[in-house]
Amino acid sequence: MTWTVPTLGVEEEFFVVDDLGRLSGQGAALAGEADEHDGSVQQELNRCQVESATGICRTAGEVLTQLRELRQGLAVAAARRGTRILPSGTPVVAEDGPATVTPHPRYERMAKHFGATLRGVTTCGCHVHVAIPDRERGVQVIDQVRPWLPALLALTANSPLDTGYRTGYHSWRHLQWIRWPTAGAPPRFGSLDRYEELVDELLRTGAALDRAMVYWDVRLSDDLPTVEFRVSDVAATPEDATLLAVLVRALVTTALDTADAGTKPPELPSEVLRARLWQAAHGGLTGGLVHPVTGELTSARAVVGDLLARLRPALSAADDLDFALDQWAALRERGGGAARQLAALGRRRRTTDVADLLAVVPTAATVPER
Repeated sequence: MTWTVPTLGVEEEFFVVDDLGRLSGQGAALAGEADEHDGSVQQELNRCQVESATGICRTAGEVLTQLRELRQGLAVAAARRGTRILPSGTPVVAEDGPATVTPHPRYERMAKHFGATLRGVTTCGCHVHVAIPDRERGVQVIDQVRPWLPALLALTANSPLDTGYRTGYHSWRHLQWIRWPTAGAPPRFGSLDRYEELVDELLRTGAALDRAMVYWDVRLSDDLPTVEFRVSDVAATPEDATLLAVLVRALVTTALDTADAGTKPPELPSEVLRARLWQAAHGGLTGGLVHPVTGELTSARAVVGDLLARLRPALSAADDLDFALDQWAALRERGGGAARQLAALGRRRRTTDVADLLAVVPTAATVPER
């Protein structure tokens, strides 16, 4: 078994909030003012959001360092404007009205075409890109990794609240996000030709206005030579996000090896995968999942543990194994992002406490007085 370690990169979306955790419309301003370090920062669909992206990374250490620096750059720029950066999949504190769209021709076209769907979906995710040899091989990766997408969602579930109320889910972002007609569980494609046929059909119906609006939980990137995993909430911490990233990379290399060995992708209907993703969104790491291999109902933590064991050779080849084991142990100890949000809410029943828990504290630079 030969393991070629691909490069990777991580994109994170954040809410911009005020001192009380309410959404602030200063995302575009922060995108222009934050220190980008070795990555990049850009405006997002809604005024209350901002997105960061690492550069091309080769090691877990590079990913973690860049994620920390990007969050710090945004936190410092936010503090200068009297705002904060909040890594949560959905808004935490009650709002007076819906978020407003960032002035941009593409976003304004989306708002006109999709109406209330766009206005009702205010979420923040984490996207992991992993380099692939070519697009045909990328489709093979997608087909092989589909059964493990619920485990990745459970691992990063970080949105149990929505504008001030408990949703009853650990990833409410997932339930909100799949309101887009192109979002959610990807089908089993079988070939690049079939992938492109389905993308063309989505464009023809108007369910997607352009190729960037094909929102499957894992897809081919049209701008980069990568496969992009989009299933996850934005992680509560850079450590959680980096753990996700190294597991995703190991999944990709393992999938390529499995495809090269002639192993056919699992027979998993999209309807069943959609139900399993709902299950992961409902319970997060504290719930149960149908095990992708045994088909038995198993604790989510056990499924993630089995995934890590399955990926052990690929993690070792990338020199990611010790990091993954340490971070998985730490995550089990402190609980997932959703569990930590709910614990913070439970102490005093104040959503502002949750915002305080999540907000990125600027420590990397001095914030001047306003």
